[in-house]
Amino acid sequence: MTVRQQVLVLYLGTSALDSPVVCWSVYDGTGRTSPTTGDSDEPPYKSGVHALEDGWRLFQAAQLIPPYPGGEYDVSFLKHEFFFEKLVEVG
Repeated sequence: MTVRQQVLVLYLGTSALDSPVVCWSVYDGTGRTSPTTGDSDEPPYKSGVHALEDGWRLFQAAQLIPPYPGGEYDVSFLKHEFFFEKLVEVG
């Protein structure tokens, strides 16, 4: 058997894993699916904890970086980004 990686990127409302998902991306290294940005109105999970409960492994959490003075209201990247993976057998 060959193992391939599936990756789930969840952007949460806060730095807490149990906060709501506000944005997400899914990548499937198995080739079984080909999800694209904006292909669903509903997130795959309600929170990062729900992804963990479904077997996803957390391998990177967002760094907590305080805003620079005067930059508290700047619009930029989504800062509460969490990367999850599943290893799936194929073939």
